[in-house]
Amino acid sequence: MKKTRLITNRIVCLILVSFACASLAVAQDLTPKFEEYMNGLMKQGKFSGSVLIARDGAVLFSKGYGMANLELDVLNTPETKFRLGSITKQFTATAILLLQERGKLSVQDPLCKYITDCPAAWSEVTIHHLLSHTGGIPNFTNFADYQKTMMIPTTVESLIARFKDKPLDFKPGEKWDYSNSGYVLLGYIIEKASGMSYEEFLRKNIFDPLKMMNSGYDHHATILKNRATGYEPRGNKVLNASYIDMTIPHGAGALYSTVGDLLLWDQALYGEKLLSKKSLDAMFTPVKDNYGYGWFINKQFNRSHIGHDGGINGFNTSISRYPEQKLTVVVLTNLAGSNPQRVAHDFAAIAFGETYEIPHERTAIKVDSKILDTYTGKYELTPQTILTITNDDGRLMLQASGQGKIELFAESEIKFFLKVVDAQITFVKDDKGAVNQLVFHQGRDLIAKRTP
Repeated sequence: MKKTRLITNRIVCLILVSFACASLAVAQDLTPKFEEYMNGLMKQGKFSGSVLIARDGAVLFSKGYGMANLELDVLNTPETKFRLGSITKQFTATAILLLQERGKLSVQDPLCKYITDCPAAWSEVTIHHLLSHTGGIPNFTNFADYQKTMMIPTTVESLIARFKDKPLDFKPGEKWDYSNSGYVLLGYIIEKASGMSYEEFLRKNIFDPLKMMNSGYDHHATILKNRATGYEPRGNKVLNASYIDMTIPHGAGALYSTVGDLLLWDQALYGEKLLSKKSLDAMFTPVKDNYGYGWFINKQFNRSHIGHDGGINGFNTSISRYPEQKLTVVVLTNLAGSNPQRVAHDFAAIAFGETYEIPHERTAIKVDSKILDTYTGKYELTPQTILTITNDDGRLMLQASGQGKIELFAESEIKFFLKVVDAQITFVKDDKGAVNQLVFHQGRDLIAKRTP
């Protein structure tokens, strides 16, 4: 009996070792592909940051590329701290759900319950609307004076006052429109309901319990080891990013973290380590336009995908989760225009054995001006984002709502690319040969239909 048990135990151990070796082999097999991809990307000179991909919590590949600080020749590593931008929103949403579980608030509470001298226009707006970007409150980062006011320290009350007197863009719950204003309000509600600052509540209830010791609310004045500096490309130069005072983004985008800490965060969202199943279900259920509470929920590679991107002066970020496969990709960058969305998408493609393209230098060709004329017009990416295509003396130009013109360079008669950021555009024709839409490629494919 003992001999049989011993043999059985040895067989089980052999099976476990075989599984471990198989997992290691997968990681070893994929490493050259990840390296090849990143080497191609680095040759373009458009990436600086850190990447991580993990399966079931085990890291398959993690590495830093480019410089955390160009002036001091400090390299990016997996331990480098980056500003997260809008990845902050998922932490804000989690804090709200934690407070709901503790009976401090309800997502169905009216916003005005927490706002002194609440405007009548906000009377129907609820916390649920703010979480899902369906409240209709104008996005203050789209205001004409934002580039000037982002440098000025403020209080959250003063920040709210900037958009408090503005009319709603639509009736609450009727539409979806991304609003940083809504998440600033959520940060304020967290403070009112908890009796703590937004920063303190997240540290005590999320970061400390999960041992996310390399994450927090970023402050310019704090001496923070391993913090990356943000950069922006300007023509052929790289400059320090425009200054933003970190009191401005608050609950919409003020956090920093590392790729390793965000893997800890990802793992905490499996099971009920931080939130109950009911809260997790609410967070990951789309309300409108594939958005839940602080996350986009959609399909990629015909697999369930949960993710969010972020952008704040000099930083672009992305986190992608494929919950059924327990695959996670985190890309944090400190060079504006680095396109972490594409890297996250292509790393997942490598892991899944799907088709992907190794980054390479694109060669511009000359296209007849008459052909360029057929592309001119307006294309609706979203109701609030119109892409205008013009032909300026034989140069095809792209202009998004509220932004300057950017030149498009042809690599075929229908395919064009941008040099300032890693993005491409393909013009699509209908059955009659008329251009009726364009596809904007930047990590994912976004369709913009031509308008009359």
